[in-house]
Amino acid sequence: MKPLEHIQNILARLPNEPGIYKHFDAEGTIIYVGKAKDLKKRVSSYFNRKNYENGKTRLLVRKIADIQWIVTPTEQDALLLENNLIKEHWPAYNILLKDDKTFPYIVIKKERFPRVFSTRSVMNDGGEYFGPFTSIRSMRTVLDLCQKLYPIRSCSLSLTEKNIAGGKFRVCLEYHLGNCKGACEAKEHESSYQDNIITIREILKGNFKNSINVFKIQMKSYADRQEFEAAQSLKEKLQILENYQAKSTIVNPKISNVDVFSIVSDEGFAYVNFLQLSHGAIIRSHTLEIKKKLQESDQNLLELAITEIRQRFSLESNELYVPFEVDLGPDFKITIPKVGDKKKLMELSIRNAKYHRLDQLKQIKITDPERHEGRIMAQMKSDLRLSEIPTHIECFDNSNIQGTHPVAACVVFKNGKPSKKEYRHFNIKSVEGPDDFASMTEVVYRRYKRLLKENKPLPQLVIIDGGKGQLSASLKSLEALKLRGKIAIIGIAKRLEELYYPGDPIPLYLDKKSETLKIIQQLRNEAHRFGIEHHRNKRSKTALNSELESIVGIGQKTILELLKKFKSVQRVSFAKLDELEHVVGASKALIIYNYYQNNPRE
Repeated sequence: MKPLEHIQNILARLPNEPGIYKHFDAEGTIIYVGKAKDLKKRVSSYFNRKNYENGKTRLLVRKIADIQWIVTPTEQDALLLENNLIKEHWPAYNILLKDDKTFPYIVIKKERFPRVFSTRSVMNDGGEYFGPFTSIRSMRTVLDLCQKLYPIRSCSLSLTEKNIAGGKFRVCLEYHLGNCKGACEAKEHESSYQDNIITIREILKGNFKNSINVFKIQMKSYADRQEFEAAQSLKEKLQILENYQAKSTIVNPKISNVDVFSIVSDEGFAYVNFLQLSHGAIIRSHTLEIKKKLQESDQNLLELAITEIRQRFSLESNELYVPFEVDLGPDFKITIPKVGDKKKLMELSIRNAKYHRLDQLKQIKITDPERHEGRIMAQMKSDLRLSEIPTHIECFDNSNIQGTHPVAACVVFKNGKPSKKEYRHFNIKSVEGPDDFASMTEVVYRRYKRLLKENKPLPQLVIIDGGKGQLSASLKSLEALKLRGKIAIIGIAKRLEELYYPGDPIPLYLDKKSETLKIIQQLRNEAHRFGIEHHRNKRSKTALNSELESIVGIGQKTILELLKKFKSVQRVSFAKLDELEHVVGASKALIIYNYYQNNPRE
């Protein structure tokens, strides 16, 4: 059976049920795993389209030689299965969940007089594991808090009834420092120790309320009995606990057992931030980086990330705050915050995702500049709606003062960086007076006529410093050279930094902080600087040579020789006849000498 017939046969048999599907190549390798609410509709959509905006999707479809599927009871089950299969097979066209760190936990061991300590290994030993903690600092802060409030043992002794009764152990320095109550010598009863463990367990869950209430009651009781040293000790512990809670609580304490998810994405990557809340305190925060493969939507990425994070951190909350609708099944209460404390939480999560993205971009810029450049170029292509990545960009700007000394400049950027050796100046030849439009027509025509003549590569994008008028003038040149449609061209107006496209009266406004706009502004500013520099040089040269040029019979070559010798026009005016003869000959020297004799300088 031919491959196409085989695929068509599979498509005809697909059920209209939720599930996952696996694409295989000709060698039998899984190249993509996806989930669907309706398997038949989703899988068929790959083969019903003639054109794909994303080249990787086109390549994927061409490689599909076989399709397998698994029907699941719900779409939520499909999401879980998809996540597991991606991590098992790592298909080439699936997104990459970048983060394989081993996170620390806090464990309460299942033993007599349980120990509480940090670990990176989760074992099936009956102990209670809290975490994982995405920050070592936050984990140590919580652990230190528990150890300061409740004296628990740090040793690994086997504190069985037999060993303690037999006097096998002796108290150590921790006992004398007050960090342990000496359970090894039966100085502390097991029930009292277990009460502390119960309280520690609640603190690790983010519930400080019970501990605070107990401390307050005990402190009052000691104070009433005039046991002021004990009351003061409890007061200090209460302050430690309240200070920690104040730092941890960022919203209404009534918001409890809630998970917050947000997403920030660009052309190649998505960043999903997760906040876990308990009693108004953030007890865990983590950002997952996802590498895109097939232009996946933010919704699909967020659904997959939520599933992955919930599995990784063993989350049990069924209430989720998300920035937009997601389909995770009926077992979850989905909230899209609009106002109040819930909205602040979502903004905090988004801000964390953005900071993580910026941090990653800074690292990439240092460690992998090629990837950084590629990302910016891809972003420009997307933002400016271009058909290809603008690795070669040219920008034009005119410069004149009331029509005098008109000049123009062309600056060239390669991969988002200036290529100064390719910068070009233009003296306006065919335009009289202050006509920016005609000047722009001339320089654009001259520039690309020369590139065509010399068979040099053309830019993917041309930027004109100006609005609709300058853009239209430039288009005339491209049309005359039959380059209209072969080179993308836009105009940028200074007033509101709006971008104009040929034939579109409505400008495009980019985010003021976008990298695309920053590069365009850099191009515009560089063209302006380069043009002004040439304009000033030309003006200065004209001013310098104007008096000598006004002398009849004296040309540019003679002027250059005079300035080379005498360094300035003033020194030429005061030169003696024999000095002039030595430089330019007798006849020209006499002309210059007589001119300054008849027009003496003050």
